[in-house]
Parts: sequence; C-alpha cells; structure tokens
Amino acid sequence: MARKGGEGGGEDRRRGRGGEGGDGRGRGRDRGGDRAERDEAELIEKLVAINRVAKVVKGGKRFGFAAIVVVGDGKGKVGYGTGKAREVPEAIRKATEYAKRAMVRVPLREGRTLHHDVRGHFGAGHVVLRTAEPGTGIIAGGPMRAIFESLGVQDVVAKSTGTSNPHNMIKATFDAFTRMASPRSVAAKRGKKIGDIVGRREGDGAAQAA
Repeated sequence: MARKGGEGGGEDRRRGRGGEGGDGRGRGRDRGGDRAERDEAELIEKLVAINRVAKVVKGGKRFGFAAIVVVGDGKGKVGYGTGKAREVPEAIRKATEYAKRAMVRVPLREGRTLHHDVRGHFGAGHVVLRTAEPGTGIIAGGPMRAIFESLGVQDVVAKSTGTSNPHNMIKATFDAFTRMASPRSVAAKRGKKIGDIVGRREGDGAAQAA
C-alpha cells in the first residue's frame, strides 16, 4: 500500500511539473504578444493619398475609396500598402495592414542618412536620392517625405522627375532602396574588411572636393 501511495505521489508531482511548465509557456507567449503589440504601437503611420473610385455595375455605379499608406518604425524599416473599401476608415485599415506585412529593411548611414546616392524608377516615375550632411533635413516633398519620415532618415536630398502619381513615386523610391548597399554587404561580397570600403569611399570624396 505504501508503494502505491508513493506511485500516486509521483504522478501528482509529474502533473504539477507539467502544470508549472504549461503556465511558464503561457507567460512566455503573453510576453511575446505584449512585445509585438508594443512594436506595432511604436510604428509611424502616414496616409499619403486617398481617392474616390467607382465601379460600374448593372444598374449604375458603386462608389468606394482607395487609400495608400506608408508605415515605418523610424529605425530603418518601412513599407507601403494600398486598400480599397466602401468607407474611408476601412480602406485606410486595409492599406495599413498590408504595409505592415510588406515592410523592408533599408541600410542607413549613422542612422540618419543614406549610404550613397541612388536612382530608382517605376513606370513613368523616376527618383534621385542623395546622401546629405548633418543638419540638412529632409528635402523632399509629397509621398517621398512621408517615406523618409517613417524610415527614420534625418538628412536627405530627393528629387522626383516624370510623373507626379503617388503610387509610381512610392514604388520608384522603393526600387531605389533595393539598389542600396551598405559597406558591410559590399565588404562581404568582395571578401574585404569594412574599413577598406569606408576608407576608399572617404578618399574618393576628398579627391572630388579637391
């Protein structure tokens, strides 16, 4: 009988450990969920444009709204999204959710500007992005300013040529981001040290200034 009681006690202890483990895992999931919610709360959301659209159906036209939103964390990640709905708030919500899922990482120099000048295009939209000295600020307008503010860029000079369509301007800007390379990535591709890449860049800049 004592042996049976001991076995029963062992089973109780095992269940107790499992319960504690389950509670611990639950607390971990709660902490992860809180962290995700906190990260989303810190995101910068900017409404770039909203248009009224119409769909021709049998019996007349069905009106709705199309929104384009830019979302960023202010620390080098940014994304954009579009959404359509019968009401403005729902269109903005759809665009924001899509933008959060489509965020990309953009390498920044000193956390304030771009590493180098770059061009991008999409359709009839062409943009030129140039690195800038501290204190320059964001010299850009319209959708491009919203992107840089959400991205966390503090100093940049940008110019858009061609179309003024916000969709094409934003897509051209993101095309330029895909052509951006950091000294770390360049050094890894060439099998060199980061100091060699940065030193060469600074040397070229001094030569051009002279």
